Amino acid sequence: MTETAPSVPVLYSFRRCPYAMRARMALWIAGETVELREVKLAAKPPEMLEASPKGTVPVLDFRDGSVIDESLAIMRWALHRNDPEGWLAGDDEALIARNDGPFKRALDRYKYPTRYPDEAGGDEETFRLDHRTHGLAVLHDLDARLGSSGQLCGDSRTLADIALFPFVRQFANTDREWFDAQGLPHVQEWLEGHLASELFASVMPKFAPWKAGDEPVLFGP
Repeated sequence: MTETAPSVPVLYSFRRCPYAMRARMALWIAGETVELREVKLAAKPPEMLEASPKGTVPVLDFRDGSVIDESLAIMRWALHRNDPEGWLAGDDEALIARNDGPFKRALDRYKYPTRYPDEAGGDEETFRLDHRTHGLAVLHDLDARLGSSGQLCGDSRTLADIALFPFVRQFANTDREWFDAQGLPHVQEWLEGHLASELFASVMPKFAPWKAGDEPVLFGP
């Protein structure tokens, strides 16, 4: 790469966050290079909070006072600059909204039931399993959709696939033995394909949490 760190945007990211994952994948496929700053969520750097006070990743800081701090907006920004695989043709807003709304809500309560004591009403296990069932219903709909094509919007991966994949991964990993026993053959094949992809491997290296004064880490193809 010929860019020096000050000439590229800063991406505040957390390796395992599904929102950050999908942003990194879109930036990578679009050919964008950024300075990657891995964030420790328990000790968010003040530079990130100054750029985006809401304190969630990902944050794309252009160093000129402009910031994009929503993952889908980062994806669309990158792809409007360069979309070599035609991902924007699969920008299915309704599909993504169901993932980011009802499915994410069910996922959070299935994976982290102790965070919702008021909702659980003292029976965390029933609460957790109820929300697993809600999430599974969404996955059954995805399975039917994938039964007629290899990806969510056709035969090739698009924005919808990359937007949903990290959340389905997180749901599956909550109890992988249970997930693998469900009747979701098309979702399971789709998930395994994305997990095994060169793109996913490219955006998942481990970095130490960033602190001021560290050498810049350039991230990009």
